[in-house]
Amino acid sequence: MEAQAVTEIPQGEGWLYEPKWDGFRCVAFRRGDEVVLQSKSGQPLGRYFPELVAAMRALPIDRVVLDGEIVIFSDGALDFDALLQRIHPADSRIRKLAAETPTTFLVFDLLVDDTGRVLAGEPLHERRARLEELFQRLPEGGTVRLSPATRDREIAERWMRELGTSGLDGVVAKRLDVEYRSGDRTGMRKVKRQRTIDCVVGGFRYLQAGREVGSLLLGLYDDEGLLNHIGFCASFTAEERRTLKPLLEPLVEPPGFTGSAPGGPSRWSAGRNTEWQPLRPSLVCEVRYDHFSGGRFRHGAKFVRWRPDKKPEQCTDDQITSAAGAGALERLGFGGRPGGAAP
Repeated sequence: MEAQAVTEIPQGEGWLYEPKWDGFRCVAFRRGDEVVLQSKSGQPLGRYFPELVAAMRALPIDRVVLDGEIVIFSDGALDFDALLQRIHPADSRIRKLAAETPTTFLVFDLLVDDTGRVLAGEPLHERRARLEELFQRLPEGGTVRLSPATRDREIAERWMRELGTSGLDGVVAKRLDVEYRSGDRTGMRKVKRQRTIDCVVGGFRYLQAGREVGSLLLGLYDDEGLLNHIGFCASFTAEERRTLKPLLEPLVEPPGFTGSAPGGPSRWSAGRNTEWQPLRPSLVCEVRYDHFSGGRFRHGAKFVRWRPDKKPEQCTDDQITSAAGAGALERLGFGGRPGGAAP
């Protein structure tokens, strides 16, 4: 099943709310010793996650089909960058990472139970009840774990507030009376968590064609007082771009970023201009973003407004860390290293 994007968590009776985890969606098939892990697009995932294949094979049941999310926990939060490292061609590298950063499979739906009964045609409330009953018979704290769910909208709102820095991608709301509809969005809603942050503009790039400003290069100061590049924003109208040029060009002055800086040309940027102009660190702007991992915005941020009331040195990287978020994740029963490669 897939979800329709909305801006607010649905209200009213008949909804089940679940965390939207930041990982790889996966349907796991087990029959005897045969285990197949399949992505949402139908691609096989088993070779990238051998420890999850072993965990599925070690379940004390003979058959099952589970729908869930593959994630990696690191220091009380989800680590999507570590997950991306698994998509690697070398088996030796995959085995090494499987031992160093084992995955967890967070299960939120049951499509075939351990008796072989197909549940896809049953309403969600029936599938969820059967899923919870199944996990009562499985060992706790292993690689294959039950993802939490609630019918209380206030709890879902608290997840949105408290779990963003721990890797929560948002909240999914599912109709309790709807059967499992592959590829259909009518029975599910997703609300992605959007956050804002104040950044220093450490540089900019011109558009490929012409000399209008294409993107602002954003930075945050670390504990050593170095300005590190963390991403960009480029969501400007033609009129907004015309106002940026006279604002930015008088401030062109090296070095711009004093810590990590924007990279140059690479095999991923063939034919694209990667030259950038350094700026004196005097401009602060507020941007909206969805994911932050590996010291960078995973996607381009969206410009919200200028912040002339804020000093550049106040834009520090502690804006994107939160001990409260990690604690909330642990209270849900997650956040630690799984207890071995199999339950």
